[in-house]
Amino acid sequence: MEVPLYDTVFPGLKLVRQGKVRDMYDLGDALLMVATDRISAFDVVMPNPVPGKGRILTQMSGFWFKMMEGLIPNHLISADVGQFPEACHQYVDVIKDRSMLVRKAEPLSVECIVRGYISGSGWKSYLESGGVCGIKLPQDLQESDRFPEPLFTPSTKADIGLHDENISFERVEDMLGKDMAARLRDISLAIYKQAVAFAEPRGIIIADTKFEFGLIEGELVLIDEILTPDSSRFWPKDTYQPGGAQKSFDKQYLRDYLLSLDWNQKPPAPALPPEVVENTLRKYEEALRRLTGDL
Repeated sequence: MEVPLYDTVFPGLKLVRQGKVRDMYDLGDALLMVATDRISAFDVVMPNPVPGKGRILTQMSGFWFKMMEGLIPNHLISADVGQFPEACHQYVDVIKDRSMLVRKAEPLSVECIVRGYISGSGWKSYLESGGVCGIKLPQDLQESDRFPEPLFTPSTKADIGLHDENISFERVEDMLGKDMAARLRDISLAIYKQAVAFAEPRGIIIADTKFEFGLIEGELVLIDEILTPDSSRFWPKDTYQPGGAQKSFDKQYLRDYLLSLDWNQKPPAPALPPEVVENTLRKYEEALRRLTGDL
């Protein structure tokens, strides 16, 4: 198992944001986005890293960014550290294979979630209200059922330690305007459908996923990450059976472990046993292998 990267310290580079997983550095006309091996659950960062996770996320995001270029541009300039500005070169051993040089964008204030199946917070909302994000659903759904058509179910963006909040499409219209809300919905559904068509023949069901968008000189672009095990539910197609929770190649294994503990889902998070870290890594690696053929 490789040496994990929990956080970064790069003297001479300006750290502008430390997210749940990524550290962002301002390089003047671009940003350096470094995917660490931190992992979060319930919007809380775990004390243990998952060695190699940041490398997997970077490789998978680059793969999907390229595939979706025909639908929408993205913020990626390069993932080749040899093409990064000279100020980054002394840190090549740390950032290689886990960083991206990206264009600066103005992030939009919603997370764009697409659900093809009812699971997670969507299932919880359905049990409580009969719907999700203001969308009324049939009364006889089982957990993990597939929707006839994918749903666009946006949420707010929460800071570390706070929970995202599911919101209605009308709330997005109020926040960003009707035209932008419709663009976000339509492009999110288009990306999801293209990804599903690619993933299912490779044995993976993409149950749901979330996208983040920003504006660059008024142009809508994909930012952050895309279709990774951090931002998506990946289920093995050969064991899929509605009526309960599914096996997965994503963070659900970690969430399930944490739900078995007496923890209130607020910081500080409990330390993870080595086998939980190892099993989580194996699931991420399997998702990467099945989808891209690489490891």
